Amino acid sequence: MRLQGKVALVSGGSAGIGAAVVRRLAAEGAHVAVGDVKDAEAQAVVDSVNATGGSAKFHHLDVTDFARWQEIVADVVANHGRLDILVNNAGIYDRTPMLDISEESWDRMLAVNGKGVFLGAKACVPAMRESGGGSIVNLSSTAGLRGSLATHYGASKGAVRLMSKSMAVQFAKDNIRCNSVHPGPVDTAMGAVAVPEAERASRLARVPLGRMARPEEIAGAVFFLASDDSSFVTGSEVVVDGGTTAG
Repeated sequence: MRLQGKVALVSGGSAGIGAAVVRRLAAEGAHVAVGDVKDAEAQAVVDSVNATGGSAKFHHLDVTDFARWQEIVADVVANHGRLDILVNNAGIYDRTPMLDISEESWDRMLAVNGKGVFLGAKACVPAMRESGGGSIVNLSSTAGLRGSLATHYGASKGAVRLMSKSMAVQFAKDNIRCNSVHPGPVDTAMGAVAVPEAERASRLARVPLGRMARPEEIAGAVFFLASDDSSFVTGSEVVVDGGTTAG
């Protein structure tokens, strides 16, 4: 178990990629604090981890609430003495074309997907400094690398990409690494909205590996960046898209 003795905080851990990340980090020996607004679903993930010998705890978290981030970090440090890993996974998606996006939808998308990442890092970096360093992994998207239908989603994920690079440069002196992960289509509930059934065949025809990713495959990339296996990797974009953006 390569994360034995490490402590992680994962936002958006109730389902999909987030739940897979929680399970993988816990399986590798980390204690995982799980933050989400979906209380019952996230608690079920935590219960499943604890029932199989892992260590996890649920915390209600709205990622746009900085005070709540600070409360969770304080609880984690008080109970476990350190914080080593932050996975900013929480996010929302909406397929609305640009001219139909309301100001309210734009603001909400940028608040959750962009501001939430900023606040998570702002709350966690001081604790990571006290722990002697750490790893921040921010979930972006291939929509943060190239244009897509959902303009506000792409804008938010592009922001995550460049925030990650800025964090990498600023916090390197503290032995804190920061990288972004860019999934393509993933077989989750959100993935089903992003790639509707009516469009799935044509969309997957453009994926060289010919299928959607499993959440566990994204979690594997997150684990690599969270672990010491990636000790000289910072400011990087790890694309997990079955080769879609390679062509």
